[in-house]
Amino acid sequence: MRPLALTRGPILSVNVRFSAAAAIACTARAWRYAFDSLIGDRISQKLEETVPLHAPYFLATDADFFALGLVLLLAVLLALGVPESAWVYRVFTGINLLVLSFIILSGFINGDLHNWKLTEQDYPLATAVFSYSLGPPGAGGFVPFDFEGVVQGAATCFYAFVGFAAIAARERGDLKPQRSISLISLLMCFLAYFAVSAVLTLMVPYYQIRHHSPLPEAFLHVGWGPARCVVAVGVLCALTSSLLGDMFPMSRLIGAMAEDGLLFRGLARVYGHTKIPVVAIMSSGSLAGIMALLFEFSHIANLMAVASLLAYSMVSFSVLVLRYQPGQNLSKSEKTEEETEMELVPVGSPLDSVPEAGTSNILKSLWLPTSTTPTRKSGQIVYGCAFLLVLLLSILSLVLAQWPRRVFSGDPALTTVAVLLLLLITGVTAIIWRQPQSPRPLTFRVPALPVLPLVSIFVNLYLMMQMTSGAWILFGIWNAIGFAIYFGYGVRHSLEENNEPPASTSQTPD
Repeated sequence: MRPLALTRGPILSVNVRFSAAAAIACTARAWRYAFDSLIGDRISQKLEETVPLHAPYFLATDADFFALGLVLLLAVLLALGVPESAWVYRVFTGINLLVLSFIILSGFINGDLHNWKLTEQDYPLATAVFSYSLGPPGAGGFVPFDFEGVVQGAATCFYAFVGFAAIAARERGDLKPQRSISLISLLMCFLAYFAVSAVLTLMVPYYQIRHHSPLPEAFLHVGWGPARCVVAVGVLCALTSSLLGDMFPMSRLIGAMAEDGLLFRGLARVYGHTKIPVVAIMSSGSLAGIMALLFEFSHIANLMAVASLLAYSMVSFSVLVLRYQPGQNLSKSEKTEEETEMELVPVGSPLDSVPEAGTSNILKSLWLPTSTTPTRKSGQIVYGCAFLLVLLLSILSLVLAQWPRRVFSGDPALTTVAVLLLLLITGVTAIIWRQPQSPRPLTFRVPALPVLPLVSIFVNLYLMMQMTSGAWILFGIWNAIGFAIYFGYGVRHSLEENNEPPASTSQTPD
């Protein structure tokens, strides 16, 4: 088995599949909260009374059968055929755009800049006025929870930016990536998130934001009661379109993995007439529905963020190491530079009795490679350095996440550790920088290697260190199940691992 496949295979296949299921479950829970706010939280009260869960803290307080039924209903809709569900998706998306424009415009009209300048004295006044429990007070101002709060919020809300993977899942065979990656759409989504977040914090003080239905309650807070219902309906349409948009690529992803053999091949079965992977759709919907049934919204969001951040870190790792690997189109008869050099060394030569010469050559090749194009030796050097960098960056991220104030305040021990880690990271990065890169032209070629992928990995690891212990427990359980499936079945049946031609997708009669 190839070393990179051994490390990336189970991690990527498990976490990409898992983050997609968590996204669906998280959206289904949010849909129930938004609908529940329209009817006076009657669903929550009924569920807590009838089906409470007396389970570990990382599980929900009640079994959300409403979210489970919603996911299964939409799975059936997708299984009926993409054309039938596509028009529903378009209608909901249109309503979403209209309501989103209304929220942004009316939110800026009703916004109050004083909510960005709150002080600690404003919190006791709000506690005396409002009957419901408020959020943590913070320190007031525009950034009430300092940089640590911003980072923790970014880590938790990372799930908002996982949807662009649907572009790749929608057309697996597209040969024109320059036309398939919607950079303008990504920019528009960022601006929409930015604007909605701004108007929400302008309309409502940060400690009065209702977590389960923030936007409808914000309009109720400013006295626009009728607009609350309009916004709630728009939120429901947006969440419905998001559910459809998440479930479709997940079913394609599971179908592709099953077709390769990473998952059970029966999941790749499609109907001959519609070409719809019905089994994959229903299995993915069932998995996401069970997660929505048992887990709390916040834990699902944190869990999805961990899985997504780890998957994107592996992508950055792959970009880093693959740029420095030799070409894959060489015939088996062609010899690498290292093999040729070894054949030129006769048996019983002085090198056999002087092992220091080999060590000296290896150390020399770390800084002065012998070729201007990637070789097997240079590729192995990059592999080893990349793994070492991931370890060093993980330790540095843990130190900065757990003891940030002590590090930057000059604590002797922690500051020394951080400085030593930075020096080691700089040295290993310089070794990778000295290795030859692949000259193959690519439409999308990541610039500034090796620095940019390493910065991406560091940021992802640092955000992962902000997650709660409950999210890590669930993450460990999921990966244990995924690894068992991968090493027990997928690694032995994968066509890619065994260098076999793709299998034809099994079909059922029309």
